Parts: sequence; structure tokens; C-alpha cells
Amino acid sequence: MKMNIFHLLRQDLVRLSEDYEQKTASVQYWKIIHPRFFPVILIRLSRFFYQSVWLRPLSYILVWVNLIIFGIEVTPRCSIGGGLFLPHTSGTVIGAVRIGENVTIFQGVTIGTRHADLHFNISNRPVIEDGVMLGAGSKVLGGITVGAGASVASNSLVIDSVPAGATVIGVPASIKV
Repeated sequence: MKMNIFHLLRQDLVRLSEDYEQKTASVQYWKIIHPRFFPVILIRLSRFFYQSVWLRPLSYILVWVNLIIFGIEVTPRCSIGGGLFLPHTSGTVIGAVRIGENVTIFQGVTIGTRHADLHFNISNRPVIEDGVMLGAGSKVLGGITVGAGASVASNSLVIDSVPAGATVIGVPASIKV
């Protein structure tokens, strides 16, 4: 389903603006210029332009701008749900098929294939479902699924699917009991 870019950006802004002490979410529009939100704007614009054959070259220019300024490389082929939160972007690579809503991705995360895949074969790429947290330095590789509400500990290597709600840790990652 193709979502309106403004709707997605509003969801992202609400997520960034959450007041955790009061457990409420209110939109603080000044955060549009926040360094944690601007990379998300570039990701959304890149995906938006990618969906038009005529604007596709511009989408790749925005990928490079995001990489140079914020250190994050996100393929415009990846569909990303609303509420994306990137506390820190440096060193992050996102080459998934799909990322769900309200996903948190910390710095140094790699989401992609196990082998070079320049043709973007979706069977080689991960799917990240809603509400997932990917800890700093974690790697999610291959045609696997990280289930809704799952957490991947920092510096973990995930090469097998993760059930919904599970926490995985280690190299290779296993479910924490």
C-alpha cells in the first residue's frame, strides 16, 4: 500500500516528539529541523521520488546526500512504515525489503543480504515487522523476518528469522530466555 508522504512524515515526527515521562505524544513541529529527523525526511523523499520513473534519478541523489551528511545509506526500494526512529544514524545501512511501523534503528546497524546483490533480489533481503528495536551495531542479514515487537541486542548477528516479541543476542544471535 502506497502511503501519503506527509502522513508518514507526521507519524515519524510524532514518534520523535513522544514525551516518555507523560506517556503522551504531541507533535512539536520545530523538530522538523532536528538532526535526528532530517535524515528521515531524506529517506521519505528518496522513496517518494523512486516511485516515479521520471524522478528516480533524484531519489539516488538523495541517497548520496543522506550518506554524505548523516552516514546512513537507505535504498529507496525499501518500503518503510510510519514512526521510523533513528536515534543516531552514523554507519547505518538499510537494504531491507520492508520495514514496519514504529521501528527503532540505532547507529551502525546493517540490514541487508548475506552476499552482494546488486539486482535487489527480495528473497535475499530481510523484512522487519512493526515495533522492532535494532540495537547499535547489530546486523540482520538474508531473506529472514524479524517479528513484530522483537528486539535485537547491540552487536548481534541475526541470520535466522526472529519470532514476534523475542529478544535475540549474540553472534550468531539466539533467543534470550
